Amino acid sequence: MKNQANFRGFCLRMTMGLVLLGGCLFMANAQGRLKDMPGYAEYKKMIPLIRSAVKQGSLQVAWKADSKTFEYTWDGKKYSYDVKKLKASVLDSMSNDAKSVGPGGPVGGQQAGNEPKPGRQYTTALSPDGTLKAMHKDRNLFLGNADLSGMTAITTDGTDQNRIKYGTASWVYGEELGQTTAMWWSPDGRKLAFYRFDESQVADYFLQYDQLLIQDSIEIEPYPKVGANNPVVDILVYDLKTKKITKMDVRDGQPFSADVIGHYIYGVEWAPDGSELLFHRTNRRQKTMELAAADPETGKCRVVVREEWLPSFTWHSPGMQYLQDKKRFLWVSERTGFSNIYLYDLSGRLLATLTHHAFEVGGLVKVDEEGGFLYYMARDGENYMKLQLHKVGLDGKGDVRLTDPAYMHKVTVSPDNRYFVDVIQTHDIPPSTRLVDMKGKILAVLAGSEMTRFNELGLKKVEAFTFTAADGKTRLHGALRFPLNFDPSKKYPLLVMVYAGPGSYSSSETFGLQNELNAFGFLVASFDSRGAGGQGKAFKDMRYGRFGIVETDDQAEGVKSLYDRPYVNRERVGIVGVSYGGTAAATCLLRFPDVFQAALSMSPVTDWRNYDSIYTERYMGLIEDNRAGYDDACVLTYAKNLEGRLMIYYGSSDNNVHPSNSLQLIAQLQKAGKSFEVQVGPDAGHGMGNNERGMEFLIESLVLR
Repeated sequence: MKNQANFRGFCLRMTMGLVLLGGCLFMANAQGRLKDMPGYAEYKKMIPLIRSAVKQGSLQVAWKADSKTFEYTWDGKKYSYDVKKLKASVLDSMSNDAKSVGPGGPVGGQQAGNEPKPGRQYTTALSPDGTLKAMHKDRNLFLGNADLSGMTAITTDGTDQNRIKYGTASWVYGEELGQTTAMWWSPDGRKLAFYRFDESQVADYFLQYDQLLIQDSIEIEPYPKVGANNPVVDILVYDLKTKKITKMDVRDGQPFSADVIGHYIYGVEWAPDGSELLFHRTNRRQKTMELAAADPETGKCRVVVREEWLPSFTWHSPGMQYLQDKKRFLWVSERTGFSNIYLYDLSGRLLATLTHHAFEVGGLVKVDEEGGFLYYMARDGENYMKLQLHKVGLDGKGDVRLTDPAYMHKVTVSPDNRYFVDVIQTHDIPPSTRLVDMKGKILAVLAGSEMTRFNELGLKKVEAFTFTAADGKTRLHGALRFPLNFDPSKKYPLLVMVYAGPGSYSSSETFGLQNELNAFGFLVASFDSRGAGGQGKAFKDMRYGRFGIVETDDQAEGVKSLYDRPYVNRERVGIVGVSYGGTAAATCLLRFPDVFQAALSMSPVTDWRNYDSIYTERYMGLIEDNRAGYDDACVLTYAKNLEGRLMIYYGSSDNNVHPSNSLQLIAQLQKAGKSFEVQVGPDAGHGMGNNERGMEFLIESLVLR
């Protein structure tokens, strides 16, 4: 349940075979009763029309290297645009040199299209020259030819019995720290760095698989839960010439413990010149994080950059981008309470503070080293959700905003840094694409959205609004989608879509459409909570140590903020969520029975003691420091309060949020004598499954009752 940045904005994945795509939900084949329920005929009629109601003017462009032209596809045709003539011409085909290419190649020398499963790492790593391949097998590291011939064991002491393994990581390192590889070749291919994990003190979790077959199977995963032992992680370096293995001193000679910097080791990569091995290291509380460098010959480590945020936790993976000399790099840090950009060199010397805003930097766009400028996105202006393009000197001087804060912007800068293609939009203004020069002058409108059909169908735009959080002072944002054929003189059930995980937000300034839930007569709302991203560290820290309380208090306040609207039926309010959203949905129903009458809770964490240590302790602290907070966050605590209608969904093979979470809640509800529904995804993993019964449940609970 990593804090996915892409959960930011109105991008909630949710419910019973429904998937949110571009603001429009699409439903799987209906179950028997659904087609006879109110709104189904309207759904069948209108959803195909809604999907095509707006021809959106959002272009993806590919600049030519000379910056004189760029190419794009629009309305089924391919175009080349002449920047000097400000004129587009139709092409027969897309030229190869104009196609968008991402920076660099696949991570760790891997082949594209062979990505590991979530939480896992690649099992092989190809050398830079493509002749050799390292491989993790049977808990050890092997090295041989690229075709896997001539494999020789580099390590031999990894066994199931001693629970030591090489060239791979634990599941949580993949899920929570983004480690998709555990072997790293030096740029010259002469050395190979790799993980060593000692899981001898980590308790196993047993998960059943293949329960639909005659014979099932078991996955045994050393899964470190809250308060339990974590694996001891080390990095070793193998020298292909000397055949010597050197252990990096990642903890500076200190023993492995919760407080030591080096409890977690991740973000591993070689320095561009191959002279050192770089990595992030943090303590278990994750309040202090260092970018460190290790000498591959001696194993000795030094600190390059140190970050510390004692009130809660540090940003575990700050943005980092090298300049052309591969010795200087840009570093994005929250040390001031807002994400800002700094220029360092690999000696650890701070060369310049490029930004010092009291608002968030939203991402690096491009460096113009010849001109001495950096282009980046920032959340300035009245609305933090509207990203703006900025330009600042590499000495930190002359910062200027280049875009109009009335809009959300997505930009593509030309190779010569003289122009940018700008896609602008808001929640209620559909996207259009413009060519702009670096002085902010609009040179041409390349494409606009066509709304004629949208207006003919009488569709309604998403409404954005603000409300006050449960603390009585913090302003939060919400979004509301209206039923089809909306009549303000009628009352409608309200359905809240929730994720509410730390750092996420549910509102967006990208243009959205109505969806099939609206066709079934629902008002559909989403509310931010305190702890959402994009508004600074202090805002995120409002959630620290208080899972289950702050966000659900605010979801309830969001609903109450709509009470004064005569078309909102406050007696028919439901809430739907997946993963952290499933936790929030169940908690809202149980903590606020006077506000919510129904909840669909999918793949929920019901007691944070069940979840992994890295994620949970980052946001909740160690359990010995916050037992009351863990008790308050436990959904089981509130099972006796159930008054409304609850459906629980879980996958029987969920290796992320284990089935025990749902089973523990089910047991508590049964003990309290409560009525509820359960849907199980046999052999299904984490997520929402194909639970079509969930739609029937919502209609029965909020429309038909």
